[in-house]
Amino acid sequence: MVVQTKPLLYSPEDYLKLEETAEFKHEYRDGEIIPMTGGTTNHNQILVNLCAHLYFALRKQNYRVFTSDVRLWIPDYRLYTYPDLMVIRGDVSYHENRTDTVFNPLVIVEVLSKSTENYDRGDKFKFYRSIPEFQEYILIDQYQYSVEQFIKTETGRWQLNFYESADSILTLSTVEFQMNLTDLYEQVNFEQLEE
Repeated sequence: MVVQTKPLLYSPEDYLKLEETAEFKHEYRDGEIIPMTGGTTNHNQILVNLCAHLYFALRKQNYRVFTSDVRLWIPDYRLYTYPDLMVIRGDVSYHENRTDTVFNPLVIVEVLSKSTENYDRGDKFKFYRSIPEFQEYILIDQYQYSVEQFIKTETGRWQLNFYESADSILTLSTVEFQMNLTDLYEQVNFEQLEE
C-alpha cells in the first residue's frame, strides 16, 4: 500500500524568509513552495530584446518596466510568482513595503518553455486576471515566431491576437509600443533544444 503524504505548507512569512537566502527562485502557491525552472539562452535573449526596446519606448513616461527579479503578489490566490516582465503604470504598489514585491502590473509578459507553457496559458493566466490593474498579457514562444497577445476589453472580456511571422509587428494596446518580431527574436537560435 502506498501512503500519500500531504505537502508541507508554509506561511507567506516563512516563504519570504526562505526566499531571501535561496539559491534559486521559488513560487509560493497558497502554502506550497514550488521551485522555478531556469531559463535558456533563447528565453533570456528574447527578454533582453523586449526589455531594451520597451525601456527606450517608455522612457520619461509614467511607466516602470521590471524583469523577473521582481516578485508579484496575487492576494486572491495567495500566490507569489516572478513574471518574466511586468509594466506598471504610475506609482508602484509594494506589497507590505517590500521593494522586491509588487502587486499592480498593467502588462505581464511570459516567455514560454515546454515545462511551463500549459501553466502560463492556464492557471497562471487565471491568477493574473484577478489583478485589477492587469490589462494585457503577452506570451512569447521561444522556438518559433509566435506571440499571443491577450487584451482586456472595456466589457471585461479578453481578446486574443496572434503574431506568427517574422515580419509581424507586435503592437501593445495599453502602452504606446510596437516591435517587429525580427527585432524581438534577434540572435535567437530556433534550432537550440531545451534541456
